[in-house]
Amino acid sequence: MAGAGACLAPQSIRVEAQVVAAVRKPRLAAVVTEYRENSHADVIVTKMLEGCRTLDLVYEPAVSIASLYIDQPKTSALGLELAAKHRVPVFQTIAEAIRLGGAAPAVDGVLLIGEHGSYPYNEIGQHLYPRKRFFDEAAAVVAAANRPIPFFNDKHLSYDFHQAQAMVDEARRLRIPFLAGSSVPVSWRKPDFQLEAGARLTSALAIGYGGTEAYGFHALEGLQCMVERRAGGETGVRSVRCLSDAAVWDAGDRGMWSWDLLRAALKTGPKPELAGASVEQIRNATRKPDAFVVEYRDGLKATVLMLYGLVTEFYFAGSLAGREAPVATQFWLQEGKPFGHFGRLCQAIERLVLEKRAPYPVERTLLTTGILDAAMHSRADGGAVRATPELNVTYRLP
Repeated sequence: MAGAGACLAPQSIRVEAQVVAAVRKPRLAAVVTEYRENSHADVIVTKMLEGCRTLDLVYEPAVSIASLYIDQPKTSALGLELAAKHRVPVFQTIAEAIRLGGAAPAVDGVLLIGEHGSYPYNEIGQHLYPRKRFFDEAAAVVAAANRPIPFFNDKHLSYDFHQAQAMVDEARRLRIPFLAGSSVPVSWRKPDFQLEAGARLTSALAIGYGGTEAYGFHALEGLQCMVERRAGGETGVRSVRCLSDAAVWDAGDRGMWSWDLLRAALKTGPKPELAGASVEQIRNATRKPDAFVVEYRDGLKATVLMLYGLVTEFYFAGSLAGREAPVATQFWLQEGKPFGHFGRLCQAIERLVLEKRAPYPVERTLLTTGILDAAMHSRADGGAVRATPELNVTYRLP
């Protein structure tokens, strides 16, 4: 046995080098709009830099952040400070961040976090985040090198469905393993519940709160990650309608959505007494509600209720054939540091990078992106029904 300080033989050096190479963490380029405290860049990238421990979650990063691109650095002091602390280079372009300043891709995956920052809204209230631009610039690097690497896109793919479809098509053409979405589908559930694959779902309802577009996407993802498990798999969406204010309650009274499902969902929340509140009390406690009414191509009808003021959580409830009582759960998010649900999202991203395949289909996010886009246009049109032949998005879970 070699003594302390003894020189290793060349063969031993080669073996040790191979071991180091084998355990090297995959490197990611983080492409973000803004990196301030509690921004999506912070709650995702910072966890991959420093880990996260909360509740039953111990997240120790299996990946490393190798580079950073910040679209709006003037409001990103935290990101610049953390980059200096962890010796992460900050590049001036997305291409340089992926190439690490060289001539070819030098990372094992790309984070595209186009949330937060100062960006305009269009005339119907959609926030024009540069997610498509981020994707296009990153994909161009992959295309030039003919070296596909995994991409993760935070939240919906774009404010515009056709842009989103183009992103998915290009990822498929370039063989880029592509994952997208938010933390809601992977968050804790109270009670812990999942629909069985092939469930005979007859109606569904989700509840959310917050801004119609920004938080409506979260509620739609909660809905979609459940209904996609129904018998026959996902078939796409035939039409979307967004009702507002009094029209929301009128629709419930006319049976367009179910008060029973609403009450079943509320029973799973922190104020179960809300389930026993009168219709009048629920109406009075809710400020300017919206309802996304979704008709799927296989006939399933579902509704997302955005109940500002009544709740500050996300819920799902559904009716199953042959079962009298609804099934329901709350998507529980840690509303305070360290926002542990994003640690669970980081774990899903790691699976994407380590396995080089998405742990759940990007088509889920493509479809929810399209539903949200149609709902925003319907809302601007006074609640008109929008036929959605473009949302013929079909998929099955792996």
